[in-house]
Amino acid sequence: MELKRVVITGIGTINPLGNNVKEFFTSLDNGVSGAGPITRFDVSEFKTKFACEVKNFDPLQHGLDRKEARKQDRYCQFAMVASDEAITDSKLDLEKEDKTRIGVIIGSGVGGIESMTQEIIEFADGHRIPRFSPFLIPKMIADMASGLVSIKYGFRGPNYATVSACASSSHAMCNSFDIVRLGEADIIVTGGAEAAIAIPGVGGFNSAQALSTRNDDPKTASRPFDKDRDGFVLGEGSAIVVLEEYEHAKARGAKIYAELVGSGMTADAYHITAPLPDGSGAVCAMKTALKCAGLEPKDIDYINVHGTSTHLGDIAELKAIKEVFGEDVYRLNISSTKSMTGHMLGAAGAVEALACIHAIDDGMVPPTINCQSLDPEIDPKLNLTLNKAQKREVRAAMNNTFGFGGHNSCLILKKICSASPYQGE
Repeated sequence: MELKRVVITGIGTINPLGNNVKEFFTSLDNGVSGAGPITRFDVSEFKTKFACEVKNFDPLQHGLDRKEARKQDRYCQFAMVASDEAITDSKLDLEKEDKTRIGVIIGSGVGGIESMTQEIIEFADGHRIPRFSPFLIPKMIADMASGLVSIKYGFRGPNYATVSACASSSHAMCNSFDIVRLGEADIIVTGGAEAAIAIPGVGGFNSAQALSTRNDDPKTASRPFDKDRDGFVLGEGSAIVVLEEYEHAKARGAKIYAELVGSGMTADAYHITAPLPDGSGAVCAMKTALKCAGLEPKDIDYINVHGTSTHLGDIAELKAIKEVFGEDVYRLNISSTKSMTGHMLGAAGAVEALACIHAIDDGMVPPTINCQSLDPEIDPKLNLTLNKAQKREVRAAMNNTFGFGGHNSCLILKKICSASPYQGE
């Protein structure tokens, strides 16, 4: 069968760098760090006392009804805000659309961890009297963001969540891509949402020695590729895109940001947290995505890497990229936007896909900030877009996302049409 083309016609986000797309892109261009002291609970006894929180978030200021907001975990609230922006941006006339042909697939690594934590604390403080909220289970489960968006808009197409740790939102986009190109839906609202800056989130990652403890200077703590990096910085938020079949988008005169042309999904089958040292799982994901897209390594201009600021992960990924791209690797721009947003876990892939869209649509490659002294194990000839955004034409961009458990995903986006309404400074 002939596969359909899949394009992006709407984008939305709320994340540590901005409460909408324009704020986010401006912060990326300016190399802003979203890190700061944790404000949501007492961190005095924690090893890590900072994170990349969403700033000044009041769900009521983002169009959420007070009664409904009380029934939603923070991760769902983020998903609703980002979805509203993306759907509005797409300019879909929902009165004219067949809503059975519009689906919602939103990934989350841990779902409503904050709601679960609060209920358990209240249970213990109440001397184990079982007075749980009737909304606990809907607030906790990882599929509820997709459910809430479909309920609000009446979308009755494919609807579920993907859960693959830090690869969750990338897998959501991979699945959505397949559904649209196979003709099983016209439109999928997809991406990810996460709100894991909670007691078990910080405590658990601290115990695993995964988080940076640079408490004296949080804004420089997320430092991919730097020899002094000491772990990742936890982030939160949501990013959503509207994926649409090309002819459907063209018929309604939609603005098209980019075309999604390739996806690759593999497993390391190696370790619960560490990547394969030689990066071979990532190699396979990238090669699969390139084959799916019908592109060669020379066709890619920018890679937004997973780049968490951990020693094992950064080195393995760059090894993999060098193997896939060969000599073409030296003409690439490579960057880790986690240096600014922190690691948004299940929402990471989607927010980094937006960074790729910005690079394609606005010709601005976001930087890797905080790298002051390159790790000696890293090839110094690589263009890691250090500390300052770079202007260049990006014909196609690759987005790598990897998750605990050995989950690897790769997306490829490609330029298709006119510039976006937003132009970076």
